[in-house]
Amino acid sequence: MAKISVLGAGSWGTALAWLLHNNGHDVMIWSVMKDEVEALDRDHENKKKLPGVILPQDMILTSDLEAACSGQDLLVTAVASPYIRSTAHSMKPYVKKGQLIVNVAKGIEEHSLKTLSDIIEEEIPQAVVTVLSGPSHAEEVGKGIPTTIVAGAKKEEVAEYIQELFMSPVFRVYTSPDVLGIEIGAALKNVIALAAGIADGLGYGDNTKAALITRGIAEISRLAEAMGARSETLFGLSGIGDLVVTCSSRHSRNRKAGYLIGQGRTMKQAMDEVSMIVEGVYSAKAGLELSEKYKIDMPITLAVNEVLFNNKPAAEAVNDLMLRDKKMEIEADLWEK
Repeated sequence: MAKISVLGAGSWGTALAWLLHNNGHDVMIWSVMKDEVEALDRDHENKKKLPGVILPQDMILTSDLEAACSGQDLLVTAVASPYIRSTAHSMKPYVKKGQLIVNVAKGIEEHSLKTLSDIIEEEIPQAVVTVLSGPSHAEEVGKGIPTTIVAGAKKEEVAEYIQELFMSPVFRVYTSPDVLGIEIGAALKNVIALAAGIADGLGYGDNTKAALITRGIAEISRLAEAMGARSETLFGLSGIGDLVVTCSSRHSRNRKAGYLIGQGRTMKQAMDEVSMIVEGVYSAKAGLELSEKYKIDMPITLAVNEVLFNNKPAAEAVNDLMLRDKKMEIEADLWEK
């Protein structure tokens, strides 16, 4: 049995805390919001963000960050990506040397263009930072619906330890050394999911969504490879796997926000209606900046930015994507002479 703190009481943090407790571990949930902790302690259920998932009576709930970070075998960072840096900065004084941290949030920081594990390592240099990602909506994990995910770490034995902690009959965990590839796929799939939602809101069909998913993973893979990641990672669980589920699921807040935008809402109206952090909005600017930095063509990411931040009509953005210059799908000299 391991002692584990989950930092962040949103839907994903709550679902993972439930899973880890069911695996026999001693689990604590931390939230910066005292009223959220009080509600969880009273109801043993996250009624707003993950209704129907009942937390056990013996699970410890706290807003004391020092208590959450002290004496634990594992810290799970599950706060929304815009708050990773500030949370990690606050954690630093309480984190022991060699403390294992697994980040389960998804995103890239604007302007610095750092991945979330880079940010945690920068703020808490004494920690060992790993990642966990894949097609895994909290609403299904919290119901014990079979789910598969990947643990990324620089050292194999560390990845295997994370695998051992999280693995269960309904939660299968693979391991990978490609932390960068996992994080790039996790962050930028949310941008493509916004595009898929916009297409749904415009009334387009399965053909359009299939095109966005296929060409979306192509542009994410080009960028990841240019940054030093392995392209095959993007055709695994944290890439195409997560992209498919986020573009198509009713649970996806990014797809829902895109759908509302496609129906005519502004970005702010859509985010307010979703009422949770829409990670793709934050990753879209970073994705575009990365494409410019590495000189990678990312037309879908560009189109999403135009709709979100430059008031370009969604239908016009789709039309421009369709009318781009002719391209080859596979750029190789395979033609018969």
